[in-house]
Amino acid sequence: MCGMVGVRDAFYSKTKRFCSVSCSRSYSSNSKKASILARLQVTGKPPTKKAKVLQKQPLVAKLAAYAQYQATLQNQAKTKAAAVSMEGFSWGNYINSNSFIAAPVTCFKHAPMGTCWGDISENVRIEVPNTDCSLPTKVFWIAGIVKLAGYNALLRYEGFENDSGLDFWCNICGSDIHPVGWCAASGKPLVPPRTIQHKYTNWKAFLVKRLTGAKTLPPDFSQKVSESMQYPFKTCMRVEVVDKRHLCRTRVAVVESVIGGRLRLVYEESEDRTDDFWCHMHSPLIHHIGWSRSIGHRFKRSDITKKQDGHFDTPPHLFAKVKEVDQSGEWFKEGMKLEAIDPLNLSTICVATIRKVLADGFLMIGIDGSEAADGSDWFCYHATSPSIFPVGFCEINMIELTPPRGYTKLPFKWFDYLRETGSIAAPVKLFNKDVPNHGFRVGMKLEAVDLMEPRLICVATVTRIIHRLLRIHFDGWEEEYDQWVDCESPDLYPVGWCQLTGYQLQPPASQSSRESQSGSSKQKKKAKSQQYKGHKKMTTLQLKEELLDGEDYNFLQGASDQESNGSANFYIKQEP
Repeated sequence: MCGMVGVRDAFYSKTKRFCSVSCSRSYSSNSKKASILARLQVTGKPPTKKAKVLQKQPLVAKLAAYAQYQATLQNQAKTKAAAVSMEGFSWGNYINSNSFIAAPVTCFKHAPMGTCWGDISENVRIEVPNTDCSLPTKVFWIAGIVKLAGYNALLRYEGFENDSGLDFWCNICGSDIHPVGWCAASGKPLVPPRTIQHKYTNWKAFLVKRLTGAKTLPPDFSQKVSESMQYPFKTCMRVEVVDKRHLCRTRVAVVESVIGGRLRLVYEESEDRTDDFWCHMHSPLIHHIGWSRSIGHRFKRSDITKKQDGHFDTPPHLFAKVKEVDQSGEWFKEGMKLEAIDPLNLSTICVATIRKVLADGFLMIGIDGSEAADGSDWFCYHATSPSIFPVGFCEINMIELTPPRGYTKLPFKWFDYLRETGSIAAPVKLFNKDVPNHGFRVGMKLEAVDLMEPRLICVATVTRIIHRLLRIHFDGWEEEYDQWVDCESPDLYPVGWCQLTGYQLQPPASQSSRESQSGSSKQKKKAKSQQYKGHKKMTTLQLKEELLDGEDYNFLQGASDQESNGSANFYIKQEP
């Protein structure tokens, strides 16, 4: 459809027409230009004339969409990712109209305020701009949290009681959100909304009664927000990152931009700076310069003999640390079998083999039945990675295990397969069994990276939880695009993260888009792409009328922090 050349088995769908996930998605939703933009566009520009041709002739249209896609990649080098119109999508409306529940901020330790969110909950009072006012200057009033959804809160002005007519959503971490008492300290007026001005003659007495004993934000909340959005990675830093075209090796890349802790990395040899890779600064896919050599991992040497002006190596201490392991005793060995998430098809857990044991606990793993002869599609997981599992994990947890390609003895049985291949299963005790008290629940909403197109962050839902493993569904898309992700993955974010950081959020596919793609997507059978696109304590208010008259507030520290760390074990059936 787009002119890509490759081995037939590496293409998608029964008819093998598509070279990648994005290719199949853009084709299946081609009758809606909005859907094309939603999956392929990052810059937010309107559709071109080429994109409109797509609705007439599929082949011409596909070529046009592909050209649009290539143009978008080039534009990325010139413009930074920014928040753009999402065709009217609103998290608040989406959650209200469907009674959805969002994952709490405390589930995301890597996100801003993830470790110091504290007791922010319903009924907490804050000072916010009063939009129901005719005064020419910005004035404030007190509002209470009616509902929380990630960083977003549904607020109701004090005095409206059970009237939800002027309820509104806002991001709690926004610059206009303050603890009660901020106006008094800053000399800002507190003005009741015009709609309810007539309800009380003594508003100070009303506030004393309503706010005595209530909770508000800590006085240093905005400072904490600011501090949690400072990132140690800077532009021009050099790193080693997985080669998205050959997973078995790493390459040198340079940090082009940093948005909310997410890095746009440009491979060092990219002359036009469009050959890029997106990941979080805590991703296991990036390492310090020299890491590959130190553990024996394959590395693609750069044709660039010396660093370009201004580029410098990232300090090693900035990278995510892996757990130290003892390889001197019983350890993983080449040829051992296990189950692993396929990095080229993240909706599947596959039969896999350890192909090479590296230093510091790292392993090179291949998917049985679909490996390249030269090992170019092997991939590196650490021994403690939550993406590898002992033999029998899928069976005991009722997950469909993908058998080796071409294996005909179905249903697949590990006992038979191990006997036929003369292999042994990796010992269960070598795998990571820690299960943190992560706080996720089935049905919770969040914002998640589409790891097959990692520049995109989408509206998503947790649809299944197996110990620490989460099944992430992208709203509006078929289940075949779901992805297995660890509960502590830095590619998951609270509702409102994109708005807070200025990153573009991809809205759910529209109903019409789903209908237009259903005819083709139901026939799709997913295959592999060759490219990896890869507490602050709350404050309790104590207000007395004489203090209120003096426009001064006293605060008492609360006594409880929310704890969301814990440990548990899950038990795996012994290997045959």
